[in-house]
Amino acid sequence: MSGKSRRDFLKQSALIGAGVAGLSSTTAKAGPKNILSEDRMGVLVDTTVCVGCRNCEWACKDAHNLPAGNLESYEDRKILEKKRRPDHTALTVVNEYPHGKNSNLPIDVKVQCMHCDHPACVSACIVGAFSKQENGAVIWDTDMCIGCRYCMAACPFQIPAFEYEKALSPKIMKCDFCFELTKVGKLPACVNICPVEALTYAPRTELVKIARDRIRRNPDRYDANIFGEYEVGGTSWMYLSSKDFKELDFPKLDEKPAPGVSESIQHGIFAYFVPPVSLYALLGGLMWITKRRKEIDKEEEA
Repeated sequence: MSGKSRRDFLKQSALIGAGVAGLSSTTAKAGPKNILSEDRMGVLVDTTVCVGCRNCEWACKDAHNLPAGNLESYEDRKILEKKRRPDHTALTVVNEYPHGKNSNLPIDVKVQCMHCDHPACVSACIVGAFSKQENGAVIWDTDMCIGCRYCMAACPFQIPAFEYEKALSPKIMKCDFCFELTKVGKLPACVNICPVEALTYAPRTELVKIARDRIRRNPDRYDANIFGEYEVGGTSWMYLSSKDFKELDFPKLDEKPAPGVSESIQHGIFAYFVPPVSLYALLGGLMWITKRRKEIDKEEEA
C-alpha cells in the first residue's frame, strides 16, 4: 500500500471509529418517565357486579378507533363460551367463569393492561418508549418503538400485543388507560359506559379503602383478597371476586415488582445499546472500510 493510500485509509477509518466511540452509554441509555404519584388513579373491578354485557369492549374499541361494529352485536353471549385475551384488535375483553359462593350467576371478568406501579414493560423497553405517567397510566410512544417486543416478553400479565399482520408499520397495542381522556379529567371509556357501575375510577389509595370496606361489610360475598393491591408491587387496576382468583385465570404472582427480577440484567445487556440510526452508520462505515481495502490491494497488485 502506498504512503498516500495508507494515510487516506487510516484517516477515514479513524473518523468512523471516533463516531462509534461517541455512542457512549451515557447518550444511548434510555431514560423513561416512571412516576409513582401518591395521587395516581386506578380502577376497582367488582366482578360480583359485572353482568358480562361487554359494553366496555365496544367503548374501548370506539375510543381507540378500532373496528367496533354496533353495540347491539355485543349482546351475543356465545363468544363467552371460550376464553379470550386482549390483542391488537381488542384492548380489553370479558371472560366468563362458573358462579362463586352464594350466587347462581356466572362470574364475568374484564381483562386489560393492569397499569402496574412498577411496570416491567417500562423496565424492559431498551429505547424508553414506555412510561408510567403521573395519573397512573402506562403508555408508550409509537414513534420511539423499534419493534423489539421485549415488553411482550417482560409483562407478567401477557398483555402487550403486536400487529404481525402489518408488514410495513406494525405497532405494539395495549390498553392505555384512555390517557387522552383521563389527562383532561374525563373517565376512561369503559368506566363511563358501564351500566351497572362494576368499574370504579378513583385515586388508588381510595380504591383500596373501598375494596376493604366491601369485604368487611360482605364477607360471604367476597374473597378476602384484593387482586392487584400487592401483586408485582401493586397495580392501578384491582379486582374483587367471590372466589379464589386462581379459578379465574389470574396469574399467581409475587409481591416483588416484576422489573426487579430482570432490570439489572436487561440494563447490563443494553448499557451500551447503539440506536438503529447509529448502528446503520456503523455498518455502512465498516462496509466502506472493507471495500476500500480491497480496492487498495488491487491497486498495489497492478
